[in-house]
Amino acid sequence: MSTQINKTIIALKETQAPETPLCAYIYDLAALTRHATEMMQVLPKNCELYYASKANPEEQILNALAPIVDGFEAASGGELAWLHQCQPQVPLIFGGPGKLVSELEQAIELGVEAIHVESLTELNRIAEICQQKEKNCQILLRMNISLQGLPATKLTMGGKPTPFGLSENELADALAMVKASSHIKLLGFHFHLMSHQLDRQVHLALMKLYFNTFITWKKRYALDVNLLNVGGGIGIDYANPEQRFDWRLFCQELDVLIEESQLSAVKIRFECGRYVTADCGFYVMQVLDIKHNHGQYFAVGHGGTHHFRTPAAQNHDHPFFIVNGEPEKEIEGGFSSIKINQEAVTLVGQLCTPKDVLATQQYVEKLQIGDYLVFTQAGAYAWNISHQNFLMHAPPRVQFI
Repeated sequence: MSTQINKTIIALKETQAPETPLCAYIYDLAALTRHATEMMQVLPKNCELYYASKANPEEQILNALAPIVDGFEAASGGELAWLHQCQPQVPLIFGGPGKLVSELEQAIELGVEAIHVESLTELNRIAEICQQKEKNCQILLRMNISLQGLPATKLTMGGKPTPFGLSENELADALAMVKASSHIKLLGFHFHLMSHQLDRQVHLALMKLYFNTFITWKKRYALDVNLLNVGGGIGIDYANPEQRFDWRLFCQELDVLIEESQLSAVKIRFECGRYVTADCGFYVMQVLDIKHNHGQYFAVGHGGTHHFRTPAAQNHDHPFFIVNGEPEKEIEGGFSSIKINQEAVTLVGQLCTPKDVLATQQYVEKLQIGDYLVFTQAGAYAWNISHQNFLMHAPPRVQFI
């Protein structure tokens, strides 16, 4: 893969002004479609995979995934409109807290597969909209339940006080509201208590908790529901890129759990984002300067966290590799570009903040001005979550291969 990235970098460099340093996102669509296809192939037969578009909503990414996954998940009216514009035939589900009334109206008009209801207030608004418009709507109730002793991840969405989902003590009231509306159909429940999950066994235990809760509520409330959305949350180990969540083995073990739980007739829906697209993306910064400051080396790249916020947001040193560039020409007077060999170097961007750091004190064999820093696993929660207008730098180039 590095060879293909090298060729793409050279091609990009040749198509811009020689004096302009390169800054770009490169997305490998072939790798993306291969990975998504493999994910789908090993799912248990009663499971679905929806793509959580918040991870990366680039149109080319959506176009590549549309023929493979079962649908897309949106978390705003803007995402709903964009997804429908790009792929009008793909089924949509609509989640997220704080939905505007106008967004609920939009989802109902579009006829989305389901709205994930986050509160009693939201459920009441849906009921009023459906009655006024004389339209029907399918929903899932998003529930925030106890983790019952399961270890949390670094980003836990439930099992504790959060803005997400209904508490279990609100379930009876929610079911009564659904029953009182002739326009609302309850399909089932949505659970998403953890994100950044790296431990397969813990995630399997989480699925068991979801399954047992679903079975208990069906019996307790005599519910005729057959859809369980188990969210996403499969993580990427940026600190140790070779350590990967074993999706294939997880699905094999999940299949056994489904049989043991007698849930083969229930549709189990995943909505994954980061795990689907992270590995298909690369962020490239060309080195502008190398400095030695208070005993440490710093490489300043053309770009930064305003383009690639992932390492700052997740508080990690992002994995990278180096592609040799054209060495800077010698400056009149004999001063040549700084080169470092077998040193630790901190990789930073161009922003006027000490937080513009992508990796801290990383060992490099050699590095010089003009080389390219290529950050891997940059295909999810990267460009689209960055503070793009800070300092008003030009955006990175984007290349799909």
